[in-house]
Amino acid sequence: MKRMNRLARARPNQARKAQKAPPTAPSEERELLITAMGARGDSTAEGADGVIFAPCALPGERVRARVAGARAEVIEVLAASPERQEPHCRHFGRCGGCQLQHWQEGPYLAWKRHQVIDALTKRGLGGAVVEPTIPAWGLGRRRAAFHAARQNGQVRIGFIERGGARLTPITQCPVLVPQLEALALMLAPLAEMTLPSRGEITIHCLLTDSGVDVAIKGAGRADLLHRAALEGLSNLATKLNLARLSIDGEPIVERDKPRLRMGRAIVAPPPGAFLQPTALGEETLARLTLEALQGANRVIDLFSGIGTFALRIAEQAEVLAAESDADMLAALKQAADGAGGALKQVTTLRRDLLRTPISSLEMKKFDGAVLDPPRSGARLQAEQIARAPVRKLAYVSCDPASFARDVKVLIEHGFTLTKITPVDQFRWSPHVEVVGAMER
Repeated sequence: MKRMNRLARARPNQARKAQKAPPTAPSEERELLITAMGARGDSTAEGADGVIFAPCALPGERVRARVAGARAEVIEVLAASPERQEPHCRHFGRCGGCQLQHWQEGPYLAWKRHQVIDALTKRGLGGAVVEPTIPAWGLGRRRAAFHAARQNGQVRIGFIERGGARLTPITQCPVLVPQLEALALMLAPLAEMTLPSRGEITIHCLLTDSGVDVAIKGAGRADLLHRAALEGLSNLATKLNLARLSIDGEPIVERDKPRLRMGRAIVAPPPGAFLQPTALGEETLARLTLEALQGANRVIDLFSGIGTFALRIAEQAEVLAAESDADMLAALKQAADGAGGALKQVTTLRRDLLRTPISSLEMKKFDGAVLDPPRSGARLQAEQIARAPVRKLAYVSCDPASFARDVKVLIEHGFTLTKITPVDQFRWSPHVEVVGAMER
């Protein structure tokens, strides 16, 4: 998964807000038979005019719901599925962070595996064997983005509500590591100091080996750089025991440099840097990637980020890491250089791979590759890999549909899928990651 935080829901564009809303369909109470689970975590029922989406229900259940067009709000579960369980959080159903806390672990993980199978089948790859989903939750999410805004004169911290744009204040969040869950309940004073007079801010929190790294976006306040404000922020960072506090990309307080171990290297991530959401998820994806590249001597890591894979691969092969973000690439290179003789040669290349893919000619010296693109995938880059002499490839994806599309291109050029493994880092959400091991 690249550069997206599933707990942080995107705010609607201001221009879209100004547009006239479409007329609301009249609602009516009806009894529905839930027949399936939709790709976005909403269960579905068959209506006279097509599919009806009903959040918080399960396949096989009979429910009473308030139906308006293609959307339904479940009022009562008349006949519950044996797979139903009590949600783990009091905010479930309103908070947009989780959609599936009411589903037992076994069928929930099996459904995620079938998401991958369905995507491959739609591309004519239905014969591919997909491994069982690996639950890589570990102790919980180490990375989260909290929204902060003023509501009725008070500062509120939380996530965006399900299917909307309003803030849902939280008092707990069981998907987070305990340190972040505890910190979330103490962020109001920090938000009070940094909120603009109107609007909201996003507080990105990352648990590192040396403490929590906090990066605030949207403050837009020059007065925060004045001495009195800086002293107040410094005191608050100390009180909250933060490693670093940054505002709109500018480090304000650094009590201890944030650090993360990746194999034999230690990385100092820049403010707001992308990382895998769980530590166990990162370890799992890295292990599967290394297995796929076994025997490769020169590897190119495409969309390398801060070196999640590159730094580990460099323990066994020479690596070229390609990435568009200069700060993340600099952190990767510094970590590689700091590891000394523990790693083989690591070189870096800054490039926007979605606009200007690495050509097959540029890859003529590489026998292995990692492809870890954003959700949209990287079809153009996959086409260049297909024409290069690369023999072994690990494709790490956060979207089964774009994964299946790109993999088909590679298969058409002689690659074979040797292993497909779904990995679940986003517990109780519809999102699933997948690692495809390919070779030729």
